Amino acid sequence: MAANYLHGVETIELLNGTVPISVVKSAVIGLVGISPSGPKQTLTLVNNAQDAAQFGAPLTGLNIPQALDAIFKQGAGTVLVVNIWDETAMATTVTDEVSAAVASRKVKTAFNPVGAAAVVVKNSAGSTTYTVGTDYTIDVYGNLVILNAAITDGLTLKFTYKKLNAAGVIAALVIGAVDGSTEARTGFKCFVDSYNLFGFKPKIFIAPGYSSLNTVAVEMIAQADLHKAFAYLDAPAGTTVAGAIAGRGPASTINFITASKRARLFFPMLKAYDIATDTIIDTPYSQWAAGVRASVDSNEGYWISASNHEIKGILGTERKISAAINDATTDANLLNEKGITTVFNSFGTGLRLWGNRSASFPASTAPSNFENVQRTADIMHESIELAMLQFVDKPITQAVIDSVRASVNAFIRSLISRGAIVDGKCTYNPALNSAPELAAGHVLFSLDFMPPTPMERITFNSFIDINLLASIK
Repeated sequence: MAANYLHGVETIELLNGTVPISVVKSAVIGLVGISPSGPKQTLTLVNNAQDAAQFGAPLTGLNIPQALDAIFKQGAGTVLVVNIWDETAMATTVTDEVSAAVASRKVKTAFNPVGAAAVVVKNSAGSTTYTVGTDYTIDVYGNLVILNAAITDGLTLKFTYKKLNAAGVIAALVIGAVDGSTEARTGFKCFVDSYNLFGFKPKIFIAPGYSSLNTVAVEMIAQADLHKAFAYLDAPAGTTVAGAIAGRGPASTINFITASKRARLFFPMLKAYDIATDTIIDTPYSQWAAGVRASVDSNEGYWISASNHEIKGILGTERKISAAINDATTDANLLNEKGITTVFNSFGTGLRLWGNRSASFPASTAPSNFENVQRTADIMHESIELAMLQFVDKPITQAVIDSVRASVNAFIRSLISRGAIVDGKCTYNPALNSAPELAAGHVLFSLDFMPPTPMERITFNSFIDINLLASIK
């Protein structure tokens, strides 16, 4: 009844029927790392290679530009970046480094220069400071091209600049914290603001180069639980096949000792070209896997497994992983059997992401140990939950109950038609909704659904039938 007086006619609109339910974004990667360039200790949205450029070149040891490059090589992805760079802790000064001899008008710093300070170039005696643009040019990798004719081949120079101090990147900085007085957040703690800032949350968390630390892995799993996401964890560099498998056991000393359904374990490191050093280096698997997962989400669907998809941009693996599609004794199969995702590389196949299971396998054999099954459930649950805001605090009437049920079932039918789930339904059971519960404002609906599991194993029963010889004419 209206609060004001009216002598006349009015129309009041009432909620009746279904409301649309939008699917939440799934191809969203949460990346924590370091780069001297780009915003610091805040969530930065990166949708493409152009956005990624603000974090600078992929210098050795700077995992943000390297990870973004790996992700976008797969063709798709939305990345929320937290840059924890602290120059005081993470950079150290190189003073009067004596260069190699100038050759073909070129010379290079021993390390990649990082940080705000420019490279100071002097003659070998230190008595003359040269000017960039007049005496030489220099790129972000420390490559100098000599312009000054007085600097001839065979001479040496002195460089003063800052280089990366990898030891300064400690687990506590990656994990992050919340300031008690200002409530400012750092590291992984920043992601709690992602939905309010952008309207979506990360569904894959990576910290390439640091997820192999046990304390960081624990924090990543906690964040994955909070955001209904997955933590992609790398085995430590140098881990062997036997070491990765042993890492799943009670005597484990690596970050693989978890049975979380929200953790995925990746082994080994993957080889890629490093433009900074012009060499092939070992890189964390997680950054490539996150890109593959995002690409599959965008091009095929979040309910499709990322396994058996080619990893673009890599040149090999840190460890040789034997693989054959019909041999249970290969390294690839033995690793998958322990819940470890690896690389399948057989004749003519290319390098493929290989593995469907989360770290909950083999302890759990429920369908939710398949990553795509759990992610489908996550996307479905969150999509429905967010859509229900428009029903919260409405009167508990038959019309509103019917509207909720019909809205969810319409959404479920759309998922069935897309192949995201096999079947499902939303029901309201009066027996589960007692009068006291309804009087307290609590309504319970039941969701029953089943995402498609990946066809991980194919078996043929073969029979040699002598009766078929009768077909010979």
